[in-house]
Amino acid sequence: MKTLDGKVVVITGAGSGIGRALALNAAGRGALLAVSDWNEAGLDETVELLKNAGAREIRADRLDVSDRAAFAAYAQTVKEHFGRVNVIVNNAGVSHSGPVTDMEYADFDWIVGINFWGVVHGTKEFLPHLIESGDGHIVNLSSLFGLVSMPGQSTYNATKYAVRGFTESVREDMIVGRHPVQVTCVHPGGIKTGIARNGRTTAGEDHEQLAKTFDTKLARMTPERAAEIIVDAVLSNKPRVLVGADAHAIHWIAKLLGARYQGLFARASRRVLG
Repeated sequence: MKTLDGKVVVITGAGSGIGRALALNAAGRGALLAVSDWNEAGLDETVELLKNAGAREIRADRLDVSDRAAFAAYAQTVKEHFGRVNVIVNNAGVSHSGPVTDMEYADFDWIVGINFWGVVHGTKEFLPHLIESGDGHIVNLSSLFGLVSMPGQSTYNATKYAVRGFTESVREDMIVGRHPVQVTCVHPGGIKTGIARNGRTTAGEDHEQLAKTFDTKLARMTPERAAEIIVDAVLSNKPRVLVGADAHAIHWIAKLLGARYQGLFARASRRVLG
């Protein structure tokens, strides 16, 4: 796939952040868009922005990506609406912070349902349509935290590592099966989105302080720039893309140090987060 012009692009979690920026970027390249989010207010804002940007065609739906039956129905409806699907961007995701000693099983169930099962549902339900299109692409959002671990991020790390492993294996399945579908796994670093502010924390954690630290110290790149990097990588058929100088730097530090990076990151985290 060398262009998005005239392609049907499906994006989950499009009500804000990277998802919204990806939708606007794709619209500017002539794509026909199916956007979804669980937050209807945010999704409505995205639709208005897309209309103002001159998007050729927009379909918007409220969707809980953790709901398997709802996702299956959604995929079929989108296929029937447009007649084909070329790209699925499994972007919807949430965050959860706090030490594993304070985690509840319900915390794991919540984040795994969205961050991992949401990606699996999107991939599985749209894959037959992507293959049928003859020119398909799967884009799954992992994270820098799908390449390195961080203290206080056990649930988030677990889901993003899972997305990475799942996505890379799916790509290999497409190669073995000679299917006309490319696969890209995306690993963003700190992007200026509301993921930390809208996320959850364990009891006893200062949610406001954690969100402030992310917003002021860790989030360096705009969603618009992140979207540009991601779309360019998709059109270049890259299997993996790291987004942001922080993602590249931290990834290489971990590769150079091996398992020793864990102690280094733990000490650095203590200084940054107090």
